[in-house]
Amino acid sequence: MGTDRSVSEDYGGGAVRYLVTGGAGFIGSHLTDALLARGDEVVVLDDLSTGRLENLKEALATGSVEFVEGSILDAELVDSCTAATDVCLHLAAAVGVQLILEQPLDSLLRNVRGSDVVISSVVKHGGKVLVASSSEIYGKSSGALLGEDSDRILGPTSTSRWAYSMAKAFSEVLANAYASECQAETITVRFFNTVGPRQTGAYGMVMPRFVQQALVGAPLTVYGDGSQTRCFTHVRDVTEAVLRLCDEAAATGKTFNIGSPHQISIADLARRVIERTGSDSEIVMVPYDEAYADGFEEIGCRHPDLSLIARIAGWSPRVTIDEMIDDVIAYNSATAAAAVPADLNEVA
Repeated sequence: MGTDRSVSEDYGGGAVRYLVTGGAGFIGSHLTDALLARGDEVVVLDDLSTGRLENLKEALATGSVEFVEGSILDAELVDSCTAATDVCLHLAAAVGVQLILEQPLDSLLRNVRGSDVVISSVVKHGGKVLVASSSEIYGKSSGALLGEDSDRILGPTSTSRWAYSMAKAFSEVLANAYASECQAETITVRFFNTVGPRQTGAYGMVMPRFVQQALVGAPLTVYGDGSQTRCFTHVRDVTEAVLRLCDEAAATGKTFNIGSPHQISIADLARRVIERTGSDSEIVMVPYDEAYADGFEEIGCRHPDLSLIARIAGWSPRVTIDEMIDDVIAYNSATAAAAVPADLNEVA
């Protein structure tokens, strides 16, 4: 079970200054809000390539957030940010299967070079860094409960999808090397299909896209036969998990899955979205060979083992799948974000 110890105890008991790279993004902006709510100060570094200032509207109004527009590839800028902060939550990355498939080279270089710049700079200044990784790290591993030490099974290097997994693996190995060789304070987290308000369907995220389609009565397009399953986790639960790990001394130097133990098929998700929106949308199945270029590989399931984070931080997810869908519906309804780009897909 986790302790009541806070990171602030390491810094004299006062407010801690956090650097959140990618802080204008979906998860990053929720983490920024949570940090402010508990009295911390935040520096957000984001190039706004996928993040939005609108996500930080309320946070910026508090006066406790400094927003820096720039790239994690800018070593001098990153160094100035890490020198002025105590803890870094490194979330900035090229994200989403759709983006990875369309821009494999740019995604790979941004993720690898960016992580190198950020992690090395934090370590140089003696700070703590939490590195955000992904369930994509497991590659084609499917069917069994995935623990942090489970084997990774990747496809050929010629398949674009695996570039993201390789880039995230580099970030994890780099963090682990600094922890073992330099006694740096590093934590790695692997997110499993985080969903909630502020998430866009623009990069292949399935739930917001299904909701957007249902709200306008468009068909919900499911690629493959829809039997592939995912474990969705609300961003509120994810935020709690990240901050608990940051506050827990025993988490240092370790890697943690952050997800849900509850699986749902993509076809069932589509049906549940239609039910909860009250939509008359239909579900249309599209074969993979019609949706993607040659060489695409789908993953049957990704089911995380959450025993480590439960033991170290006392964390388990609480938000149900129906509550997640309802939150995404409410957000998209309120922001009138129901337009459906034609070229998006439900891969998650």
